[in-house]
Parts: sequence; C-alpha cells; structure tokens
Amino acid sequence: MIEERFRYLIDGTVFTSPKRSVYTHMKLKNSLYLANRMASLEPSATLAMAARASAMKASGLDVIDLSVGEPDFPTPQHICEAAEKAIRAGKTKYTPAAGIPELRKAIADDWTQRTGIEVSPKHIVVSNGAKHALHNVFTATLNEGDEVIVPTPYWVSYAELVKITGAKPVLVPTHIEENFKLQPNAFREAITPKTRMLLLCSPSNPTGVVYTPEELGALADIAIDANLAVISDEIYDQLIFDNRPTVSFPTVRPGLSDRTVVVAGVSKTYSMTGWRIGWTISPEPLAKSIGSLQSQETSNPCSVSQHAAIAAITGPQQCVADMQCEFQKRRDLVTERLKAMTGVKLPDIGGAFYAFFDISEHLASGRRGIENSLQWCEAVLEEKHVALVAGSAFGAEGNVRMSFAASEEQLNEGLSRIENFLTG
Repeated sequence: MIEERFRYLIDGTVFTSPKRSVYTHMKLKNSLYLANRMASLEPSATLAMAARASAMKASGLDVIDLSVGEPDFPTPQHICEAAEKAIRAGKTKYTPAAGIPELRKAIADDWTQRTGIEVSPKHIVVSNGAKHALHNVFTATLNEGDEVIVPTPYWVSYAELVKITGAKPVLVPTHIEENFKLQPNAFREAITPKTRMLLLCSPSNPTGVVYTPEELGALADIAIDANLAVISDEIYDQLIFDNRPTVSFPTVRPGLSDRTVVVAGVSKTYSMTGWRIGWTISPEPLAKSIGSLQSQETSNPCSVSQHAAIAAITGPQQCVADMQCEFQKRRDLVTERLKAMTGVKLPDIGGAFYAFFDISEHLASGRRGIENSLQWCEAVLEEKHVALVAGSAFGAEGNVRMSFAASEEQLNEGLSRIENFLTG
C-alpha cells in the first residue's frame, strides 16, 4: 500500500520507496532529505569548542583557548614568499589532481632521505590536508561492512571518516597505565574476518605518546600475520621530544611498505594549517586509484599552497627545529604543573603538542554535580574561561585534552585557572 511506502516530491513528481530505512531520512525542505549516513555523523568536537571559545572572546571575555590543535607560530617567511612568488608568476590555474610533479618529487625525495625507504612521485598523492588524505584512503579501500581497528583515544575524525564509507570502526581501548598505547594482545583479539586495516597515529593526537620501534614492530608482526593493511598517521612526525627517534611505521619490518599507507602533511611541522596540504605515501596501484578519486571529488589542492609546500620541504629547516624546541619547553611546563595537581594523571608526552590528562578521580567525587568530561570542560569554560576538549570526543571518557600550542604566559594562566577550578 502506498501508505507503507515513503513518498517524496522532486520537482513536482511523486516518487516512492519500498525501503523502510528511508523513514529515517530527515526532511530539510520539500524534496531535500538527509542521507541515512548523516544520522550517525558527529561534528568535530575540537572545532566546536574552538568556535565557542571564539564567540566568548568576541563578547569581550578573557578566554584562554587551549582546545585547538594548531601551532601558534606564524608560517615561516620563506614559505610565504614562495607563495607570493607563485601568485606573481601566475601559478593560479588547475594542476594535476594528484599534485604538481615538483611537489610530489620533493615529498618523495624527503621521505626517501629521512626513512631510507625509496619512493617515487608515483607513490604520492597530494591532498587538501591530512584529513582529506584519510578520507581518500578510506573511500578507495573500504567496502560496506569492513572493519577498521582504531585504538582509543583517537583523533575525533577517525571514526567518522570510516563510518562515512559504510565501514565500521572497531574501537579498542587503551589505558593510561599502558601509556595509552595499543597492546599486541588487544590488537590480536580485536581482529575478525571482516577486519581490513589498523589505524595508528604516532606521535598521537590526542595523547602525545610516541611508540618505540619495538612496540611498532610487535604490532606490525600481527598485521602481517593477519594480512592487514596499516594506515599510519604521521602528521606530527617531526615534533618529537627528548631526542627520541623518529620512527615511520613501514621502517620497522621488511616489506611493510606494500601494506602501509603513510599520511602526512605540512600543517603541523611548518605551521601551515590553513594552507591545506597533506599527502599519502602508498603502493603505486593504490596511489593511482586515490588520484582518480580525487580528480572527481576535489580536482587539485590549492595551486599556490603547493608551491609554498615545496619551499617548506626543500627550504631551511631551522624553523622546524626552533618550533620543536619551544614545544618541548612547553611540554615540560605543562607536565610539571599538571602532575602537581591532586587527582590528575598524565601519560608520557613524547611528541605533538597535547596533554591528555585523567580527571576520573574528580568526576567520581561528584563535586558540582559534574558526571562526565564534557560537563567538566563546559564548567571550566563557563567559570574559568579556559577552553579544553572532553576526552569523550576522543573515545576516552574521564580524560581531557589540552593543547599547549600557546604562549608560556597563557599556559601558566590557563593552568592556574584549571587548578583553581579543581580545588575551589
């Protein structure tokens, strides 16, 4: 019966659908309905908190925003000059979808030099940031019902990007006692006949932890044995502290390059978040497919940004060393002060620019009627005007993420306000 079929109007024509799932569509206006996949899609919690903090600042409040994963340094001058030169030279037209040859070669040469793994421009696809690169990989490799193992806590977009493809993120908890690192036994137990890949991030967003070569090797052995692909998000790979080695996943075992996709970019290393240049390094057949996908979805990344990225990768690297040094000083400050706070636990922060600290003891006390990390962060924002991100957004309730991409003065003031909130 027509009543049992979903009716909708497009340009004056009535169509019907026998699929009861269509009932879940959200009507926008007349013929516009949201796809079913949008029902489970969550907005970015980090961007939402940043927007809220920005609105409070605009209203005149003294807000310290420690929510955003963005270096607070300006883009180095030589990179900006390269962009200006590209504009003056008319480098403002379409480029090859996978990126201009000069940039792909620069990425390949740099990667080969730093890792010892020889790659060519054919393995590189330049995208509109690392988030877009991840989307490309998942779209090109995952079918509906496939499973992707994602250790928690995880960057907020991982699970959502997997779900968009119709695949399933399998969230495997890690614990602060294990320094928030995926343990081999937990990895092995999460594998099913539907598992297609493991998604790793080291240095980690949100925890800042860095896997050792031995730890990555143990995970690699399991991936090889189970014939799984590995997506290695290495966007923070040059922001590592205490002279720890920079370890790219495919270097820890022979032959891993054939089953690994490395995701990287210029956003964090060169303070170029808004330039939107990321990339994938993958086996050539996959790179070719990703390039074809991108040609249909977005065409090319910004032409001017690509020329700026060449200058970033091939130009002076002292700016990277200086930024890494400053972040390590801030790491030391944040670590010392957070560990001195009663009821706060913190993992070993080996890289990136985040502190992911455990407040479960405070939540368990029931003070202020606060029951979870989101309520806690909202209270800190409203009462103390410090913007943080709830651990629940990263799949790890009971924790809070703090970015230390801020000045020492701001960090000290923000930490004092947090301490006052905990003890007040």
